[in-house]
Amino acid sequence: MSVHAVTAEALSGDGVAHGFFSRRGGVSEGLYASLNCGPGSNDDAGHVAENRRRATAALGLEDLRTCYQVHGTRVVVVDDKASETRVEADGLVSRARGIALGVLTADCAPVLFRDPVAEVIGATHAGWRGALSGVVEETVAAMESLGAARNSLTAVVGPCIAQVSYEVGPDFPEAFGDNDQFFEAGPRAGHWQFDLPGYVVARLARLGIGEAVALGHDTYDDEERFFSYRRSCHRGEKDYGRCLSAIGLV
Repeated sequence: MSVHAVTAEALSGDGVAHGFFSRRGGVSEGLYASLNCGPGSNDDAGHVAENRRRATAALGLEDLRTCYQVHGTRVVVVDDKASETRVEADGLVSRARGIALGVLTADCAPVLFRDPVAEVIGATHAGWRGALSGVVEETVAAMESLGAARNSLTAVVGPCIAQVSYEVGPDFPEAFGDNDQFFEAGPRAGHWQFDLPGYVVARLARLGIGEAVALGHDTYDDEERFFSYRRSCHRGEKDYGRCLSAIGLV
């Protein structure tokens, strides 16, 4: 089976390749079946390396960069093939050709960025902590430092946990201030359902970028296609795989 990726028309065009990869088409087994691209998992390291190679090759590239993600707001500029490959950060931006920028998720929101005029790209890992702290804003600022313009920027939020699947506790909304529109009363008394992709898109829209959209795939609900940290926790599983989302200038 070949690797499978969801793509977005808003990011497509000459000179760029991207994909929000599903869990299909890899060599991993068991909990990690099959395209687990997360070196931070307890999967066989050789399997993870082969999965990452397959996904990168599907983009027509050979060089993949991902971060050691820490749910923060640091964004790193990847400027050449000598750049550090395992930096602690949650976003990558670049103008360099031939390098795929990737983020790893299993319910958090992957966000891919493109400015087709300035030829600047970005990839960001936005869980609720990072989104609340401003990781998408930091990504846009880093892209601007490379010559991108906000009105030319497109950002796409890929597969992540949807509101219907994301129950949070009674105190969770307080951290988000005046953002009641992203919370609905949950089926359990005193609990809420949080709209992570909607919240990320709204923060992007407030920046005045050209386009910000969410693809609408629910990682928790769609077990056939996506890994899910929350689903694994609910089942008492010891670990979980990570899906790769990546973009590169070709």
